[in-house]
Amino acid sequence: MVFVKKGFGTLIDQLGILKYLDMKKREIDKEGNTEIKYSRGERFRSALEELGPTFIKLGQIISTRPDLLPQDIICELEKLHDAVPPFSFEEVKSRIENELGEKLENIFISFDEKPLAAASIGQVHLAKLKEEQSVVVKVQRPGIERKIEQDIRILKDLAWFIDHHTKYGKLYDFTKMIKEFEYTLKNELDFKVEGENAEIFKKNFLTDKQIVIPSIYWSYSTRGILTMEYIDGISLNDMETLKKEKIDFELIARKIAKSILEQILEDGFFHADPHPGNVMILPNNRIVFLDFGMIGKLKEQRKVQFLKILLGIAFRNSKLIVKAIISLDAMTKRSDIKKLEKEIDKLIDHHIDLSLKDIKLGEIFSEIFNLAFKYSIKIPSEFTMLVKTLATTEGIIERLAPELSIIEIAKPIAKKLMFKIFSAEKITKDIIEGALDYSELIKDFPSVMNNFLKKMEDEEFTFSFEIKNIDKILKHFDKISNKISFSIALLALSLIIAGLIIGFGIAANSATELYMFNLSVLKYGLIIAVLMALWLIFSIFKTGRF
Repeated sequence: MVFVKKGFGTLIDQLGILKYLDMKKREIDKEGNTEIKYSRGERFRSALEELGPTFIKLGQIISTRPDLLPQDIICELEKLHDAVPPFSFEEVKSRIENELGEKLENIFISFDEKPLAAASIGQVHLAKLKEEQSVVVKVQRPGIERKIEQDIRILKDLAWFIDHHTKYGKLYDFTKMIKEFEYTLKNELDFKVEGENAEIFKKNFLTDKQIVIPSIYWSYSTRGILTMEYIDGISLNDMETLKKEKIDFELIARKIAKSILEQILEDGFFHADPHPGNVMILPNNRIVFLDFGMIGKLKEQRKVQFLKILLGIAFRNSKLIVKAIISLDAMTKRSDIKKLEKEIDKLIDHHIDLSLKDIKLGEIFSEIFNLAFKYSIKIPSEFTMLVKTLATTEGIIERLAPELSIIEIAKPIAKKLMFKIFSAEKITKDIIEGALDYSELIKDFPSVMNNFLKKMEDEEFTFSFEIKNIDKILKHFDKISNKISFSIALLALSLIIAGLIIGFGIAANSATELYMFNLSVLKYGLIIAVLMALWLIFSIFKTGRF
């Protein structure tokens, strides 16, 4: 077992899986000793790489969840790469001809047999179409879909086991996580989805001549083949060539950061993996984004929530951050709001003395999300992907222009969007939308009321309601009524005794026979009154509601 070999036998034991394996604990400990010289993060990353493409992709996605794993493991998972040996040109040729229904030489004037790059899901080749356009052709790796399906089944079984047999299942819905992962991975396997994503980006940047998105050639693209425009730029990984070409690093860093922030805050459709290998530079400091297999989406409400958190960080306003988190509908205990606000105050105080260039948005967001576990806050999955994107973007800025601050770039964009949110046009639009909703409600009200009245005429119609914590309320009333009854009984007993004593005093000068009679009445009256009082006290205390 790979994780055992990498020294995670103790973890397997803690998860309660050990008893289901045909291995003893001492055997597991012995196996793990061989790699114990490496850190746990390195061993975890190595295990995922050994298990193959599905687990590598899983590791890349988990690296966006600092609430699930310690920071040292997250840092190692961020280094995961899915570079693998390329598959043969014969397999490439066969796949293209089967998918496109034409001989390779009938489609392309030239086709480079050596791939530009190879990854776990596919590899990319340089080619030229009959129409003389230079293109890159992305071809899906043979058998990858079947392999991933098998791995997903294993992960689903493991997630079900953890959810139903371990304490961790009560804190996290692992089955749901794997379903989301399956959806993401299936989108990556469908190259048409990547092509559609590229088209959306191209449309969003239509008026921005500084951002270039390659065109898609749909006539030569299928689920397993993606043919796109070849753009001859300098990779952001190639720092030496960028220096030789005298590229303005600070300008490039500003443009990349501004673009990513606008994608998030304005479009709500952003490149979720903008690492240096997916960014190229053209003459005149133009920027090319590549690889649109992993993208993030934010609805309008989520954009506003993110904007509030961003402004809260920028202006050191913890209340604004807490309000944004509450609006996520993620808090299970409202009573913890004040405590959470104090924790965020501490977090902001920790960063308040730092200069803008030293404040890392991705790091602060990660720290905020680390409070999630403590306060039972569930952060939406799109936010975790967003934080990963910010962290990657900050890595690029630090590499190109260490003195530059992403917050400095974000502030004017955020302010402009806040004015837009509270503009007269936006408020008018919201009022109109609200009025339309209310008009629908008014229009439907007569028919709903008519149906309700008809049901009331039905002999079998019953109307029921439930008061929350009714048992507690009734018990409280019982205690009050018992105390009142006890007080009344004592008062009555006191009156009877007082009456008898007064009567006995008046009859003290009477004849002996009458005096003895009054004495007997007093004695028996007291006995009866005391017995009644004792019975009442016993009855009240027996109910336990006093």
